[in-house]
Amino acid sequence: MALAIDLPFPRLRILAAIVYGLVLVFLLYRFRGRTRRQIVAGMLCFLAVLAWWVTLRPSNDKQWGVDQSKTAWADVHGSVVTIHNLRDCDYRAELDYSCQWLTRTVYLNQIEGVDLFMNYWGSPLIAHTILSFQVRGETPVAFSIETRRQVGQTYSALLGFFRQFTLISVVGDERDLVRVRTNYRHGEDLYLYRTSATPAFAQSLFLNYIGMTNQLHDHPQWYNAITHNCTTEIYTLKSMKGQPWDWRVLLNGKADEMAYEKGLIVTGGLPFKELKQRAWINPAAQAADHAPDFSLRIRENRPGF
Repeated sequence: MALAIDLPFPRLRILAAIVYGLVLVFLLYRFRGRTRRQIVAGMLCFLAVLAWWVTLRPSNDKQWGVDQSKTAWADVHGSVVTIHNLRDCDYRAELDYSCQWLTRTVYLNQIEGVDLFMNYWGSPLIAHTILSFQVRGETPVAFSIETRRQVGQTYSALLGFFRQFTLISVVGDERDLVRVRTNYRHGEDLYLYRTSATPAFAQSLFLNYIGMTNQLHDHPQWYNAITHNCTTEIYTLKSMKGQPWDWRVLLNGKADEMAYEKGLIVTGGLPFKELKQRAWINPAAQAADHAPDFSLRIRENRPGF
């Protein structure tokens, strides 16, 4: 599969996979009746492909889609963080939009909390997570760790296990990152929770996100559907060290339930099922749409806000 998907020469991919299979079958037949030699031959074939596969390196120099054409990065001087290439796309339809790439200055002591968005589009076991930092007197700053796709590419869970996508840290306005999922894409549901993070923790986590964003800007990294995705990357951050491992980090559609059980989100005294029902923001986001106070309106009358 690695040869058929990741070989740099598209016209040779299927041929290379077939040749590999034929060579392997020949070796297993050649050593029939000698199990140990068959195992050694199979492992040598496997290791030969693996040795090639791990040499593949990600790059930021590709023909990217318009909404991912630039990567965010930031300067940090004491408590002042200046974010470059903060994305603000204005949508007319899912695939009809224009993007601005802004520069925004954030003062750490004005970060008061962090909110969690959970985005579902299919299986309830899989979701996309977005963290949004609340800045006193200003609009939130949202971070979305995503697959960076080249022109013509579409996301595939199968391809996500191979070396087809790189990671990108999209830093943007909620009217971009949230509204495209609630108002313009079809079949997606978005839920919003207030976390129990203190201002000090939120500020520390914000800096960790900035560090990861700068790292991906300077040193691209492969996306992997299991090991390097929108949720597992959160748990690599310094502020999250010491958090006990939980299977719901991998099946991240259950991450909000995990956060509920561990006291990481504000519950308002509600059972989880009711809290999740009230966290669904699609109708509110669609009603707010182009309103300048979009972020305030999607939070109205929700537990914790």
